[in-house]
Amino acid sequence: MTYRISLFFGVAAAAALALSTHAQLASASDNRIALVPPGPHPYFLAWEKAAKDAQAEFGIASVDFRVPSERTLNRQMELLESLASQGYTGFGLSPGDPVGVNSVLQELKSGGIPSIAMGACPAEPSAAALCLSTDVYGSTYDETKVLINAIGGKGNIVHLAGLLVDPNARLRMDAVEKAIGETNGAVKLIQTIADTDNEEKADQKINALLGARKDQIDGIVASGYVQSTVAAKSLRNLGDKRIKLVGVATDKIMIDGIRDGFVVGTVGLNSYAEGYAGAYILDQLAGGKCTFKADAPFLTNPTSTHFVDSRPVFITSANVDNYTKDLTDNAKDITATFKAKFLNCP
Repeated sequence: MTYRISLFFGVAAAAALALSTHAQLASASDNRIALVPPGPHPYFLAWEKAAKDAQAEFGIASVDFRVPSERTLNRQMELLESLASQGYTGFGLSPGDPVGVNSVLQELKSGGIPSIAMGACPAEPSAAALCLSTDVYGSTYDETKVLINAIGGKGNIVHLAGLLVDPNARLRMDAVEKAIGETNGAVKLIQTIADTDNEEKADQKINALLGARKDQIDGIVASGYVQSTVAAKSLRNLGDKRIKLVGVATDKIMIDGIRDGFVVGTVGLNSYAEGYAGAYILDQLAGGKCTFKADAPFLTNPTSTHFVDSRPVFITSANVDNYTKDLTDNAKDITATFKAKFLNCP
């Protein structure tokens, strides 16, 4: 399917041109930024608060959190088309499909509207100015190493993975396999259960797994939000602290699980930083206000050559009472670093 945002650029480009013409006199408050996830999902809820905080703290005219009605590429593209027609001047989005999203990103760029990827990266080459996300490979590798240590360096592990269409899912699976492979057979990956991002499906699959193989499992690595919380709830319901769980969520179920001994630890993915710093970056890029320095210190990883780490925090019993401050501090530090090291602004 071809997404025809260009049909709406009569309005959107006019708005962008007016902004550009007034660039020397305009303040950041002239910009309208939209943060658009691929669909409803608990992970992206922090973008809403981040949008409000960024709007207030950076004096941006509006930073709006807009969610497609369902998690499909079609719905995300339709929403982007609608927002472009309303004169938004910058878009932060998590790709509904890493390849399919690129045509619309190119049309946005051709219309003078910058975009950045947040939470997941599009396939390259891409017109997205950068990808602001967790280093999912590195964080999942570290998460698995923590779990291996928690089970004493030997035993059986199950990986609860996300949607296979998610560009991050394969990276997470590769990271789990690499960490386990380094044990030279002492730890075995006895099962990978994918497509557990839907709570109902996750509940069915995880409880079926525990019902059938609980005594064979020493550890569970859950590499997504929903599967982490469902696994934590299931282990609590069973009263099972023998199976060690490491996850990726800051839901109350996970935090209480850490305090009560049902969860070893969880990666606090910094979706707040994506929304907060992402809004700031888009405000600086909109209308050609700022450009990137030639030596801007972008990272390179398997998903992007223009990568910025959103700096998650690993949460254990040692820092469970103050991790939220760490996440917020990291968001502010990313923004300050970006301003100093990445941007040329007149």
